[in-house]
Amino acid sequence: MSDFLLDLSQNPRARQLVKTLGLPLPMPEKLERAKGPWEERPLHDRAIAIGLAGSGALIAALAPTLQRCGADPHVVGDATAFAEGGEAFGRPAHVLDLAALPEAARFWGLVFDASAIAQPAELRALYDFFHPLVRTIARSGRAVVLGRPPASCGDAASAAAQAALEGFVRSLAKEVGKRGATATLAYVEPGAEGRLGGTARFLLSPRSAFVSGQPLHLSAEAKDVYANGGVRSLEGKVALVTGAARGIGEATARLLAAEGAKVVCLDRPDDDTLLSRVARDLGGGVLLADVTDPEAPKKIAEELRSRYGGVDIVVHNAGVTRDRTLANMKPEGWDGCIDINLGAVVRITAALEDVLRDGGRIVCLSSVAGIAGNLGQTNYAASKAGIVGFVRNQARALAKRGITVNAIAPGFIETRLTAAIPIVIREVGRRLSNLGQGGQPEDVGQAITFLATPASQGLTGQVLRVCGGAFIGA
Repeated sequence: MSDFLLDLSQNPRARQLVKTLGLPLPMPEKLERAKGPWEERPLHDRAIAIGLAGSGALIAALAPTLQRCGADPHVVGDATAFAEGGEAFGRPAHVLDLAALPEAARFWGLVFDASAIAQPAELRALYDFFHPLVRTIARSGRAVVLGRPPASCGDAASAAAQAALEGFVRSLAKEVGKRGATATLAYVEPGAEGRLGGTARFLLSPRSAFVSGQPLHLSAEAKDVYANGGVRSLEGKVALVTGAARGIGEATARLLAAEGAKVVCLDRPDDDTLLSRVARDLGGGVLLADVTDPEAPKKIAEELRSRYGGVDIVVHNAGVTRDRTLANMKPEGWDGCIDINLGAVVRITAALEDVLRDGGRIVCLSSVAGIAGNLGQTNYAASKAGIVGFVRNQARALAKRGITVNAIAPGFIETRLTAAIPIVIREVGRRLSNLGQGGQPEDVGQAITFLATPASQGLTGQVLRVCGGAFIGA
């Protein structure tokens, strides 16, 4: 389904006319999205402005990754962290003087290490860094703030200062969204500094185009089982994707295959033709099963064990909506939605526990509706909120095996389901986000693929919203 305003915004004359006439039309920016599999240098020649408050411990941990990814670092203050990497990767840091910024300065990314801020007054460092630079952020650019989880702080003042980062980032995301740019926050637990690079690589790349205005928490909870990979990091891994015949499931299957995974595509027997086409394109496998069938979990586990020797990545994407207000909802509408979206996930995951290899990945589809609720979706929102509780429980249970368990919460994504929404409601859904437009299935697929890679080891028990910074939810 075409987005009329997004198409119109690509015409410079139309944009100028709307601006001149003062029409109350949001003109969304076309987002830069990555094509093809992960590259070795996703930030090649992209200028990144870097600031730090205090010690800059997280910048020191991040510097080698930025240089390895090809970034062009411009550092405000101490650039010592970039000295050694500059020699190794040919990316020495430039010293950035905020008082003498060139008028034409443009930065793909703004990265600020706020982890040493321990008093409310020290939050002034955020203003001092971002105030002169926010106008320089490129179209589809990135702003990333680094901090420490408030719960890990030793006193009330530092906990308050670190918690303030979340409000700052959410608001900054709304300001830069009109340029198609995003802002995110990475809270890094003490001891998890070595896991920051992979997450920052994703957040700063075009692959996070529809991820904005939220915090991510990196921990050392999930045991390291295999080495962090770069390109083709899923080579030799087996991935199961449910609901793979179309939409988000199909996009995810294709992206996982591009990173080297052997993808087993699962969907209903009624979708045999579509599913077989997807699997054939990927050189993957076909598994026909109705996830509500009581025998399905056992069948899936046996198939993965006998044909593939096990599984490394499980993506629970299959789901339905049965929308009605609670007063008008039939019992079967409630039961079917809960069972497909939540009950089947619980049953299948339990059946796969002995088949899922150490160091594996489980990614479940939640929704912003599960976070914020939605009119006429009590059943759907309940099922998607249940997914959040499920991943948090399983993340703790499987951490010793190095298995991470996370949820993805999409917002308004352009699929056949949203295309069926009445046009007025559809338009409102598209515009109610920082980026002022709907996401694409591949935006969700990119986030799922990231969570499936070794680079995401620091994230478990998390809900990653792929919603463009939706105005609903948290």
